[in-house]
Amino acid sequence: MSVYVGQTVDTAVRVEQLTRTYGTGPQAVAALAGVDVSFHRGTFTAVMGPSGSGKSTLLQTAAGLDRPTSGRVFVGATELSGLSETKLTKLRRDRIGFIFQAFNLVNALTVEENILLPLRLAGASPDHAWLNHVIDRVGLRERLRHRPSALSGGQQQRVAIARALATRPEVIFCDEPTGALDTETAADVLTLLRAVVDENRQTVVMVTHDPVAASYADRVLVLADGRIVRDLPQPGVERIAEQLASLGRRRVVNS
Repeated sequence: MSVYVGQTVDTAVRVEQLTRTYGTGPQAVAALAGVDVSFHRGTFTAVMGPSGSGKSTLLQTAAGLDRPTSGRVFVGATELSGLSETKLTKLRRDRIGFIFQAFNLVNALTVEENILLPLRLAGASPDHAWLNHVIDRVGLRERLRHRPSALSGGQQQRVAIARALATRPEVIFCDEPTGALDTETAADVLTLLRAVVDENRQTVVMVTHDPVAASYADRVLVLADGRIVRDLPQPGVERIAEQLASLGRRRVVNS
């Protein structure tokens, strides 16, 4: 396990000169091209950019789901490249939460069993007070015995959020968590994520294509061609849309 001496106590995740290349030789594609960025504790960051810009790759490498080609990733003071697959799996299980657009719930399990699944896999005893707080906060108290197939899309996403929160992770990574939801349900989910940051001082990093969703964040990173080209603090919907449109015009001119 490696420790980064310069890491501050307020940094939840940091990546240094991160690259991720797929393929070899002339056909190689650089999904990330030397990204440096830190995500501080108790903040909500939205990651945006055109298709193929490296958004999901940044999320997956920062979360330890994918190994970078080069560069370093730190969760707190722990460098992920120094971990074996077993230790990396344990770190993800204990310190990181994941929320995906496809929910990734287990249909054979009830809502309650899905929420408790990370704790069962870790062999950990649940903190019942915390779990009750989470269940009430996501509004699932009356749905605990239901199967995912009996729930609406918004309710299933709430189960995914509760599951991600069950272990009290330091950081929660979300990949298009509202992409399959209607406007009202998406607003509810984003409000919950905002509350996780404001009330529990957890860290949320969310990939999204939606300027409205991104406006819930404290900060918006815009990627293009595997690099961060904008770093916007609390920009608001209109500025986010303007920046994305400007980037799109520039790509057309340069193409």
